[in-house]
Amino acid sequence: MADAAKDLASGTVGGAAQIIVGHPFDTIKVKLQSQPAPTPGQPPRYAGAFDAVRQTVAAEGPKGLYKGMGAPLATVAALNAVLFTVRGQMEGLLRSDLGVPLTISQQFVCGSGAGFAVSFLACPTELVKCRLQAQGALACASTTSSVVAAVKYGGPMDVARHVLRSEGGARGLFKGLFPTFAREIPGNATMFATYEAFKRFLAGGSDTSSLGQGSLIMAGGVAGASFWGIVYPADVVKSVLQVDDYKNPKYRGSMDAFRKILKAEGVKGLYKGFGPAMGRSVFANAACFLAYEKTRSSLG
Repeated sequence: MADAAKDLASGTVGGAAQIIVGHPFDTIKVKLQSQPAPTPGQPPRYAGAFDAVRQTVAAEGPKGLYKGMGAPLATVAALNAVLFTVRGQMEGLLRSDLGVPLTISQQFVCGSGAGFAVSFLACPTELVKCRLQAQGALACASTTSSVVAAVKYGGPMDVARHVLRSEGGARGLFKGLFPTFAREIPGNATMFATYEAFKRFLAGGSDTSSLGQGSLIMAGGVAGASFWGIVYPADVVKSVLQVDDYKNPKYRGSMDAFRKILKAEGVKGLYKGFGPAMGRSVFANAACFLAYEKTRSSLG
């Protein structure tokens, strides 16, 4: 089997593990990010992450935590094919000799390229997911004139059909592409570089082939945490743009959304849902990298 095919298969398995472990955290993150700012003197809809979990389970049952999982799960093969295959191909281009490990800075470059490529698939997938995850909170705060907020989507395909029909065609599915770039490029660059650096730290050198499952889980968790450490505000901007009303938009673009959030809520507004996002990233990426490494090793 060719290396690209091995990366594809391993990335698919890793991505599936990542989504299954991390989706409930992601649902709470999006609910916190997309809840409208409360009127003066009124409390926000969700007091925090645990309150969002409590309200979601009370209103929709445990399955509410997995709402919108169909879109990323259905596209996990494509997303991870791009991410891990592009990274693998860039590793091959940058490697000086067969078997020589890349430097950490070269891993950073590989992660950047993979992040750029995956953004074109991640953006429409995330738009569908965010609409499904956020619609409960938005509907409670909406007026009848609010199109996106008031519409009840039946599932991922229903969201896609609505956007294609009523929100500018295919272009509507790429709403939030700029903040997606701002998240995926530096985020993946940092994550892959951190993963390799931490593995080498645990192994005491560049040969990490002897690391056990516990070490791989630890390295994946640390790498996942590093992803969100620098790009979280970009994710908040992406989420509010993707759930914004198409006909009566609150934001004119990424920078306008950034300025308005900062003005209305301060810096903390750019970190709404940070706790669930960090929890998701640690556990989900630990599962992803472990599944990827084990699958890749089994394929040779």
